[in-house]
Amino acid sequence: IFVVGGMGFVSERQAKEKAKVQMQLISKALEEYKLDFGTYPPTGNPTKGEGTSQILFKFLYWDSDNDNQGVGADPDQKIYLPELDPATSKQGWTSGNPGSGTKIMDPWGTEYRYRSAVNASGAANSNTQNPDFDLWSCGKDLDTNPGTPSDKKNRDDIKNF
Repeated sequence: IFVVGGMGFVSERQAKEKAKVQMQLISKALEEYKLDFGTYPPTGNPTKGEGTSQILFKFLYWDSDNDNQGVGADPDQKIYLPELDPATSKQGWTSGNPGSGTKIMDPWGTEYRYRSAVNASGAANSNTQNPDFDLWSCGKDLDTNPGTPSDKKNRDDIKNF
């Protein structure tokens, strides 16, 4: 019984550490993107089917100008996070068909959440906790309520804020 319980603890700890490393890599890619464009990718509108990890994938890996042609269609395209390649990633980072609709997944199989300090229309996003962007994983319970930091759903979230 102790061995099984210990294995569960080790697996959970490994998942948390993997999420932290992935978030550091995404954050670094976002910083590189900002150096090139002067701003972070804007947050989309989830009610219109624009998932936040899809936005990250689109700006950090997929060439949004060539959605019908695929990655590599533009020789000048910069890939900010090569680990997101759905064809070669062995980390299980992505889900969905290769393209701008691909999602970036955390170790528990849910999308990473992203919220920029500026929304798609260029207005300030008052929901962000950080002055630049918020990035988080829902954690093991697969649930989050980022609008209410004290909510018990956030206890196992892994976040940069």
